[in-house]
Amino acid sequence: MAPKPSKADKKIVYDKKLCQLLDDYTQILVTAADNVGSKQLQGIRKGLRGDSVVLMGKNTMMKRSVRLHAEKTGNQAFLNLIPLLVGNVGLIFTKGDLKEVSEEVAKYKVGAPARVGLVAPIDVVVPPGNTGLDPSQTSFFQVLNIPTKINKGTVEIITPVELIKKGEKVGSSEAALLAKLGIRPFSYGLVVLTVYDNGSVFSPEVLDLTDEDLMGKFAAGVSMVTSLSLAIAYPTLAAAPHIFINAYKNLLAVALATEYSFPQAEQVKEYLKDPSKFAAAAPAAASGSAAAPAAAAAKEEEKKDEPAEESDDDMGFSLFD
Repeated sequence: MAPKPSKADKKIVYDKKLCQLLDDYTQILVTAADNVGSKQLQGIRKGLRGDSVVLMGKNTMMKRSVRLHAEKTGNQAFLNLIPLLVGNVGLIFTKGDLKEVSEEVAKYKVGAPARVGLVAPIDVVVPPGNTGLDPSQTSFFQVLNIPTKINKGTVEIITPVELIKKGEKVGSSEAALLAKLGIRPFSYGLVVLTVYDNGSVFSPEVLDLTDEDLMGKFAAGVSMVTSLSLAIAYPTLAAAPHIFINAYKNLLAVALATEYSFPQAEQVKEYLKDPSKFAAAAPAAASGSAAAPAAAAAKEEEKKDEPAEESDDDMGFSLFD
């Protein structure tokens, strides 16, 4: 029978595994693992099998391994992981799409009852309706100020009641009532806290950004750069079109106020001298498709104005004349 490995041997194996994962993967999801059971974690490992690896462990051990591996390899980007290893966290090393992996992790949530002393992660609201409890159980509802009535020999809740607020601790009365009603208000699973990608660390909300969101943010950034550039008279590529247009406007104003002229100002001067030319230019800009219906309408109007031709057979005489 092989001897049982010591704590030191386990630490060496763990350190080797973590360092190997740091070398093989450049993307890591740092997740909170509060209230996640071993069976649930096994299901998550199975669901991510293929391009992702879930690694749990003590924070002190993980920090030590990351720090020593960064010194050994000279890759200081690994040190960005150390501030993230706080609380009950786990690491998901992946080569897949970060958004898809985070969505897959979110699927593995398990309902849980409200235990006494637990901090509520969400608001808990008891819905109205028949509880199925006999009238002797009304004391629970009275303690919690829940309006009820007796209907067909059972207790019925009249209006929805906010029993527990997010961030509050679950009391014994609340826990007992929810247990009697069979309500499991909370659900737990691995929650992605932070994303590590090639040394960069960012919030998981970034993964939800679409191409349209990115284009909007980029356009807003360009607009801010342009505004700043124009305000301080500092030329930039973003402000270049506006600078050239403003320069053209200034030169055009000088050309109109003086005898000086240049090719791009000639047409404007012609329009100002004879505004009818500007009016004549407007129909010329109309498309051929728009002109065709107008011509057809004019032709139809012409036909209406023409007198109807008399028949050659009649010639104005009656058949019996």
